Amino acid sequence: MTSPKSFSRAPLSTVSANAIVSSLLEVQTSGPGFVDLTAEIARFARDAGAIEGMVTLFIRHTSASLTIQENADPSVLGDLTTALDRLAPENAGWSHDTEGPDDMPAHVKTMLTTTSLQVPVMKGELMLGTWQAIYLIEHRLRPHRREIVLQFIGASA
Repeated sequence: MTSPKSFSRAPLSTVSANAIVSSLLEVQTSGPGFVDLTAEIARFARDAGAIEGMVTLFIRHTSASLTIQENADPSVLGDLTTALDRLAPENAGWSHDTEGPDDMPAHVKTMLTTTSLQVPVMKGELMLGTWQAIYLIEHRLRPHRREIVLQFIGASA
């Protein structure tokens, strides 16, 4: 294990949380793939008057998920879709197929990714990296209406 050459940390910021702001975001998907939610989450934070705290996202489904991933090169999302399809193919002999052959693979893909995310807010901005975006991943073959609970906890204006 190597040791880093140096560390640098910004001064501590301490605030008292004075707000819990919640909303329910509905997203109509068009089938499998990634839906960029970043602008909508930033708008929620602005509408909540978020200054410093945490935005939590929670998707209320077991066959769609959330992730933070690169937004600069679209081929990344294609490669991630390929990877998930290889890890949970439709033809793997699943016993659960009540809702169709894409249902059980969708559950596995959700298990491999996540159903909730937390994004820090500082100085009124989501603290995402330069190339990061927040995505809903639809794992089912047909379009679905998905619900995501949004919640900001922290200091607000």
